[in-house]
Amino acid sequence: MPNLTQQREMEKEVMAWVEAVLGEKLPPGPFDEVFKDGVVLCNLINKIQPNSVKKIQTSGGSFKLMENIQRFQEAIKKYGVPHEEIFQTADLFEKRNISQVLLCIYSLGRITQKHPEYKGPGLGPKMSEEQKRDWDEDQQRLLRDGQIGLQMGQNKGASQAGMGALGQTRHM
Repeated sequence: MPNLTQQREMEKEVMAWVEAVLGEKLPPGPFDEVFKDGVVLCNLINKIQPNSVKKIQTSGGSFKLMENIQRFQEAIKKYGVPHEEIFQTADLFEKRNISQVLLCIYSLGRITQKHPEYKGPGLGPKMSEEQKRDWDEDQQRLLRDGQIGLQMGQNKGASQAGMGALGQTRHM
């Protein structure tokens, strides 16, 4: 969990990214207030993936505004943000866990890299790319026969059976 200084830096970075994606300035105010009603989040996912959120509530009671957050959450789930990285509505609306909200938006920024149709700015580190290995028949045979070690110090089936704590031999 980030400390307060780190969280403030993350908030600035997220807000700058959202402004860059939307192509407009966000309303003034602290992160949790600017994002609280879910309108900015819905506009964000609609900019990334058009028509992800069909209806955005701009006024009404708390429950109407919380629907925006829930629509955003459903849209990003479909977009590919992992379920465990999506915040709970109360995390934002009731300011219970703003760092989880930040993690979620960072995750969305990361997932955009998997969508070639997305041409906007990135957020956070670049995702690693798969490096597929193609082994020919001879290499596969050597691997199976143990002539190519998978890692340094391969122990050819040795185990620590009979060893006690700190590598001392147990006497039975």
